[in-house]
Amino acid sequence: MEGGRSPRGRADTLEARGVSRAFAGVRALDGVTLCVGRREVLGLIGPNGAGKTTLVNLLTGFDRPSEGEIVLDGEPITRWSAVQRARRGLARTFQHGHLFGQLTVRENVELAAIGCGVSPRTASRRATELLDLVELTDQAKRAARLLPHGDQRKLGVARAVAAKPRYVLMDEPAAGLVEAEVPSLAALVRSVAEDHGAGVVLIEHNMALVFDVCDRIQVLDQGRTLVEGTAEEIRRNVDVASAYLGGTGVDAAEAHV
Repeated sequence: MEGGRSPRGRADTLEARGVSRAFAGVRALDGVTLCVGRREVLGLIGPNGAGKTTLVNLLTGFDRPSEGEIVLDGEPITRWSAVQRARRGLARTFQHGHLFGQLTVRENVELAAIGCGVSPRTASRRATELLDLVELTDQAKRAARLLPHGDQRKLGVARAVAAKPRYVLMDEPAAGLVEAEVPSLAALVRSVAEDHGAGVVLIEHNMALVFDVCDRIQVLDQGRTLVEGTAEEIRRNVDVASAYLGGTGVDAAEAHV
């Protein structure tokens, strides 16, 4: 997005409007607003316990806010189930797998597509395209549980995109990857936005990846939005460094996270 501006107010957006979530009286989120547009990558970062995964759970329907609302393309969906949201174009990757380990790599992608209502023939064609995109064509007949960790991450993205979603929410896709695997993941994230037209919310601790692929970055700290802006604005923000390290110097924060 030009100048780091939020697409808030457009019809083709996924929004959280002033959402809060309390657990046993403790506020995990406190009045957070988020907005991501189609073909945009929004980075969602912050220290552990900042509320990032809680916010994604609210957006995708795995939990509901104590206050505030979730809006999809101008329509309030706060009371919709996770299944209803998935059928309307919200897809998610998980921090810890959630693959069908006994099924083949190809079957995992086909099943994701069929689950959203396409025919087996269309699902097969879509699986062929996506396995090529994530460079897993040569692993198509292998059981998903036998894939190396990095390839399991890529398969998770392919499964999410198989549904042709409007928005994809990725929960730490680089976790556990070796440094050499990160550039291909970065290219994959950009492809989801640019080639498949989806809005992407990227929760990630790998700051090099975040700064490389995100159009905007939103920083959470203690359940609230600390700051939002372009990668360069976030890099220079002393409050961000303080949230991560208790000091200054975002270059140090980048190295730490």
